Amino acid sequence: MELVLNVLSWLLLLSGAAFIVIGAFGMWRLPDFYTRLHPAGLTDTMGAGLILLGLLLQAEAGMVAIKLLIIAVLLLFTSPTSGHATARAALAAGLRPWQAKDDDKAMGEGGDK
Repeated sequence: MELVLNVLSWLLLLSGAAFIVIGAFGMWRLPDFYTRLHPAGLTDTMGAGLILLGLLLQAEAGMVAIKLLIIAVLLLFTSPTSGHATARAALAAGLRPWQAKDDDKAMGEGGDK
């Protein structure tokens, strides 16, 4: 039983780390502020959530498990809320979403111009 818990815990920890790396790559590659908010939210919610679940399976003391669950619930509510508030504040400050140039749109529709 202990081997199964260890394997499952490591799978959750590695999955969470993979989400964080993919989210960091997405934040680096995407073109504007609004599209970068999506991988930032994934990194916070899924990456940290999976890591916390992996740590929860390794927790031997009940108090540690309760604290990890409280942190997970807190992240589950605050991360999407902060991403939404950040996007609304940027829009209110006048930051407009990125749009493709006319040349890019023409190339995307199949025409070579």
